[in-house]
Amino acid sequence: MRQGASERGHWWWIAGVGLLLGIGVATRIDLASAASHRHGRARFVASLSPLHGGGSARSTDLTRDGRHWVAIWSASPQAPTPQTLGAKGFDDQTVRNVVFTSAGGSMVRVLITNVFGSRPLLVGQAAVGIWDGGADVMRNVPVTFGGGPSKVIPPGAAALSDPVPLKVTPLQRLVVSLFLPRFTGPATEHAVAQQTNYVAAGDHALDTGGSAYAYHDSSWYFVASVDALATRRNEGAVVAIGDSITDGVASGMNLDARWPNDLARRFAATAGPTLSVVDEGIGGNRVLHTSSCCGVKAVARFKRDVVRRAGVKDVILLEGINDIGFSQSRGTLNAPHTDVSATQIIAGYRRIIALAHAAGLKIFGATLTPFLGARYWSQAGEVKRDAINHWILTSHAFDGVINFAKVLANPGDPLMLNPAYDSGDHLHPNRAGYRAMANAINLAMLLRGAR
Repeated sequence: MRQGASERGHWWWIAGVGLLLGIGVATRIDLASAASHRHGRARFVASLSPLHGGGSARSTDLTRDGRHWVAIWSASPQAPTPQTLGAKGFDDQTVRNVVFTSAGGSMVRVLITNVFGSRPLLVGQAAVGIWDGGADVMRNVPVTFGGGPSKVIPPGAAALSDPVPLKVTPLQRLVVSLFLPRFTGPATEHAVAQQTNYVAAGDHALDTGGSAYAYHDSSWYFVASVDALATRRNEGAVVAIGDSITDGVASGMNLDARWPNDLARRFAATAGPTLSVVDEGIGGNRVLHTSSCCGVKAVARFKRDVVRRAGVKDVILLEGINDIGFSQSRGTLNAPHTDVSATQIIAGYRRIIALAHAAGLKIFGATLTPFLGARYWSQAGEVKRDAINHWILTSHAFDGVINFAKVLANPGDPLMLNPAYDSGDHLHPNRAGYRAMANAINLAMLLRGAR
């Protein structure tokens, strides 16, 4: 399989700023039988969800047997970065996104986003199926919107699909395929997916084989979340919001080894009540400032990325190290210098806590991890980190605290990452470090919060 030039350019861009940031139709279906299937299914699913094609994805309504919708995967949308496939956009192409679920259910639904689009997004055909390696899919099922196969999504908007009769299990990879028959303009993406995704010329959304997908890329396109119709055993979703450490930078391609993934594995291995876990980390993201490379600031994206997730009950906040780092460094063109104090960052935390509590959510604060030796470390920055962590641990402003700083610190020098957990840039953990973070989280605390 050929690697597109866009991916190479994208990763050269990531490599250039990574340390600083902290970071032709193959398959057709019979239209008459498909219409009959869609209309019959639309009548069936209408009782399961009032959301056909738009609005918030948050829905906790119970069915008669106690099932409810809960987010099982998510990725925060971003505007595309320059000189990438997303910036170029798509035209008469199919994108195939591979995603890793944290929990299971008897049906799924997909939220498609055009939040950073400059023109209406036409989805001509969509499908969701079970990943079968590479671009191959098992049991590829058509996705509908209000009973129809296509959907036009205005700029700045999102569309929630009808429920899809596809049973999924925890820790399973799904494939979401979108045929885009006309020029999309710049594509809403999640830049650093650390997952190989695929692009084909023409309409191949319903293909099970992957031979038409001649190009691959390392971003997710247009897909914001996947929900499942879960049983009562699943008590809701935990949303992890943060920067590149939550996004799993340095955890490896196609490994699903971010700390939220490992937290999901812990829940999947437990008997009794459980929670799904979804990841809203963005590399380089900040609490207080939006940047063209690194997403909308956390205080502004919280409602979109957290409150509107289906079944959300708990939030884990790990963010602020980039606010500190860019206060001390000269920054870059895409991530400019912005001098903020520890007091201002804490004020941002208070705003986020207030948003969470107003939505009826429990929010757990995580201490900022050591970064001595990272490119944007400074003594002044260390003073800020110490002040922020002291406030997290002692203020009782959060509903609970997770001391990631203690977990990852070098026993001989707590200002540095433990060498056993350091990916090599002295900022991002390696796979063992991410696993240690997940293992340090009190599952009972999260389950209590969900109740």
